[in-house]
Amino acid sequence: MDDFNSCVANGIAYDDILNPVQGNGAYAPDFPLFGGLHIWKAVPVVLEALKNAGRLMATVSITHSYPHCWRHKTPVIYRAAAQWFVRMDEGVGVFTKDKAPKTLRRLALDAIEQTSFYPENGKTRLRDMIANRPDWCISRQRSWGVPVPFFLHRDSGELHPRTMDILDQAATIVEKGGIEAWSRVTAEEILGATDAPHYTKSTDILEVWFDSGSTFQHVLRGSHKDAYARAPFHDQGPEADLYLEGHDQHRGWFHSSLLLGCALYDRAPYKGLLTHGFATDGQGRKMSKSLGNTVDPQTVTTKLGAEIARLWVASTDYSGDLNIDDKILARVVDTYRRIRNTLKFLLANISDFDPVNDAVPADQLLEIDRYALARAAKLQTDILEHFQVYEFHPVVSKLQIFCSEDLGGFFLDVFKDRLYTTAPNSLARRSAQTALYQITQAMLRWMAPFLSFTAEEAWRFVGESESIFFETFTDLGHADAALLAKWARIREIRDLVNKDIEVLRTEGKVGSSLQANVHLTVPTADHTLLASLGEDLKFVFITSAIELIAGEELHISVKASEDVKCERCWHYRADVGADPAHPTLCGRCTSNLYGAGEQRTVA
Repeated sequence: MDDFNSCVANGIAYDDILNPVQGNGAYAPDFPLFGGLHIWKAVPVVLEALKNAGRLMATVSITHSYPHCWRHKTPVIYRAAAQWFVRMDEGVGVFTKDKAPKTLRRLALDAIEQTSFYPENGKTRLRDMIANRPDWCISRQRSWGVPVPFFLHRDSGELHPRTMDILDQAATIVEKGGIEAWSRVTAEEILGATDAPHYTKSTDILEVWFDSGSTFQHVLRGSHKDAYARAPFHDQGPEADLYLEGHDQHRGWFHSSLLLGCALYDRAPYKGLLTHGFATDGQGRKMSKSLGNTVDPQTVTTKLGAEIARLWVASTDYSGDLNIDDKILARVVDTYRRIRNTLKFLLANISDFDPVNDAVPADQLLEIDRYALARAAKLQTDILEHFQVYEFHPVVSKLQIFCSEDLGGFFLDVFKDRLYTTAPNSLARRSAQTALYQITQAMLRWMAPFLSFTAEEAWRFVGESESIFFETFTDLGHADAALLAKWARIREIRDLVNKDIEVLRTEGKVGSSLQANVHLTVPTADHTLLASLGEDLKFVFITSAIELIAGEELHISVKASEDVKCERCWHYRADVGADPAHPTLCGRCTSNLYGAGEQRTVA
């Protein structure tokens, strides 16, 4: 190759450069001195000829990095050979004789600007490759692959004038007898006795990226042609919504598909490209058997279940390499357990809820239930924005936080009292169930793209259709910004109160927050906020009693209740045993069980 480049650099024409090595690795029979010899066997003969001519100063064997086949580990012979190219910068139709208004390079660069990239940096990478690439060599000298069914004139090298017909003929032969059938065909069978002596049958194969790059044509106009025909763009050529592969495919499948799409239809065959990294171990090292750091997907799914493998993929930022080991999988299991346990709680507490007969209208829901739905609506807006651009790991993160901090850490704790102590068909309980039912419906849909089996399993208990994958996302309405802001502040104050209660719990003075009585002094703005909750303030803070006082600054005082614990609701109240018929119950439990029931307005 160095000799060839030197000749070209010094002005020698291609046709004047000796090209004596044939496709079988031997010198041409009429080549002086070494004709007919294989190049490796000719080495000592070459040395001997140089020595006899007095042109050899010395010879010694050395070890060097001569090119080898990456698969077979055998030396690769370099030789000059005629190739077939797709021109990048000629303004002629690539597959026709018509003049094209733009070069293939220009068409491809324009198409990149019309393509969405996930992540965005893939755009620069592909654009730079297209801008700087040479003409596309689409032929290879190998004994396997899709043959190039060309016949070349022995003297001029021109294609046979019936080449287009021969292509159809070759396709028919391969269709009937397989790819090997073409290799057995002779020039006489295709061209006839008159033309055959003047033409040579090409033994080249088609470059493999040409094969893969043309799949959009074979799939969207072949195996999926019926579905494709119904698409609004069917008269403009095939177009996929998304191609997704590893980031190495910017020089591979993405690249060749782009060039072929532009050559045939003046545009890319896809609307978007998604690229991901490769799986590496927990330290970011490439997996290899020699390092012993490989992770077998089948082992993971057998041991932990396919759902954990799916959740690991979804929870990992695929724009870089994806780290995986036992510790990482253990964290994924914890995430899954949190989501699944939350889901089990939701399903258990709406098991007697009939949405047709029991649902409470939106304007009659308790305020905290409306707040819960507003939080869910806000989260769904965020989730759908992430899904729209194929971002899954933020969805998993936000879903986990929603389950642990919003549901587990707040809503479900507050709702438990109403769900467990108020009358089964009371407004208070049905309002909470209405909110939980709608959240469950929404949450299953959020999960379905990555926790598919879990979502489908849960759907059997709350779904009306055969499968959750027949559903679209739930309409949770508008996320009331004022309501979200109000309750965000309430929760901030609640967290401060809980810290003081936790101090008493650590000291062993109270067993739970319900045993605590709270005196809470707050500035005027916060006082107005908290006072709007009325008697339900204690349910929000999960204490048996709370005294609210307006002051200049926030001050919290907590002490253990001196009242008796109700064995049913676990609140500490002065009226436990007030009804002699029920000496262990408080007044509100007695009312909820045997009377008119308590009235809840907010929580």
